[in-house]
Amino acid sequence: MISPLGFGSDNANYNINADVVAGKLAEVLKAEKLMMLTNIPGVLDKQGNLLTNLSAREIDDLFEDGTISGGMLPKIASALDAAKNGVNTVHIIDGRVPHAMLLEVLTEQAYGTMIRSH
Repeated sequence: MISPLGFGSDNANYNINADVVAGKLAEVLKAEKLMMLTNIPGVLDKQGNLLTNLSAREIDDLFEDGTISGGMLPKIASALDAAKNGVNTVHIIDGRVPHAMLLEVLTEQAYGTMIRSH
């Protein structure tokens, strides 16, 4: 288990966004896949439909047009950085769905959003 804490020069500790830490760890470890659990189905379009398979370029477009905003910004920005820096796929998965990680990886049915590096 890794706690997302940092320490400043003043010896105070600081909470670091866990999504940012997970993305950077995946990059450094040269992970094939990064899976991020959340409390929403995944990346949604402006009509609320689940986007199941996106490229890094498509994610950039969703940032630009405001589709991705608010609380999802750090998670998706971290996922995008990981995808652009060597992680082959990043999965944003609804952790409220029982066995969602297994279903996302082992079945053809999309249970979240997969972000491809290319």
